[in-house]
Amino acid sequence: MIWKKKQFWGIIIALALLAFCLKDVRVAEVRALLSRLDFVKLIPAVIGALLFMLFRGMRWRLMVQPHKDFKMLHALSLYSAGQMLNMAMPMLTGQVGRMFLFNRRAGLKKTIVFSTVILEVLFDAIALITFLILISLAFAFPEKYRAAGIAISSLTVIALIVLYVILHYRDNLDGFLRKNCRKRWPGFYITIHKFLMSFTKGIEMLKSTQHMAGCLMYSFLSWGMHTISIYYLLNAFGLHLPIATAATIMVVNTIAMMVPITPGNAGTFEIAVSRSLTAFSVGRSDAVLFALALHLMDMLPIFLLGFYFTRIEHISLREIKKEVHQEASLLDKISEEGEFVGDEKPAKKEPA
Repeated sequence: MIWKKKQFWGIIIALALLAFCLKDVRVAEVRALLSRLDFVKLIPAVIGALLFMLFRGMRWRLMVQPHKDFKMLHALSLYSAGQMLNMAMPMLTGQVGRMFLFNRRAGLKKTIVFSTVILEVLFDAIALITFLILISLAFAFPEKYRAAGIAISSLTVIALIVLYVILHYRDNLDGFLRKNCRKRWPGFYITIHKFLMSFTKGIEMLKSTQHMAGCLMYSFLSWGMHTISIYYLLNAFGLHLPIATAATIMVVNTIAMMVPITPGNAGTFEIAVSRSLTAFSVGRSDAVLFALALHLMDMLPIFLLGFYFTRIEHISLREIKKEVHQEASLLDKISEEGEFVGDEKPAKKEPA
């Protein structure tokens, strides 16, 4: 039944949140905003949004390069299609959908795709921590977001330490767990063993200084472009705030959007951005309308490139989503050798 589906409730929540955001916005305020909108400054804002997606696609291409080398346009459109699928599916099911899409249409093993999702989060966290430090040098970070910033910084440092230990001492760690846990807690041991075997197969690229430096560079470039995009969009709206404010909005919004609740983060995105803007004395109506414009600008390159890929590859996103909903737990699909069951590279269908 439709009301038992996550996507149905995700849409309901999105509509309720959007209605809450827009309830106090008047038509006269929208007209006043449009009358002062600087369309010239929208150009660098849109270019920044396009470059943001370009650098993220280039980073993903570099992550999978040790396993498969894609042409730039193919990698960018494929990555955008994955992001489009991720936006269409709430509660992290979109990440699972990306895994199936990249496996079916790019010939990448699910094990590799699963690992790149973790690596993307890790590299983004490193870039965001750097931005947090730079923002704190410019002015005091808003108090209500400071705790979240500290928590993310701490978790990232812990994740880096765990990643280093797993990458360099996997066999020792697995041997210790086998000796002490296999007989007492076999289910726990098998779960951890599967994760270790699967995850390390996809992060071998971190042993290459060149690949790791490249991923960090593209992470900083992508978030830098996103900050510039927000800065020019603020100016286009007549909100003349410093670039540090744009960086703050970018960081706060990213923290709030880490776990997608609604399809495309509709509603949750607008609340996060508008609330962060009101902390800088921006009127509520202007803040909400800016959030809507920023959301649209962020999604535009994703859907244009994603739609291009789905058309030339004859992909049905509905079929991918159906397959995801039919799947069991991910770890149940991983063998003890760290490979997803049935994780062979499928033959790629040639477009008609």
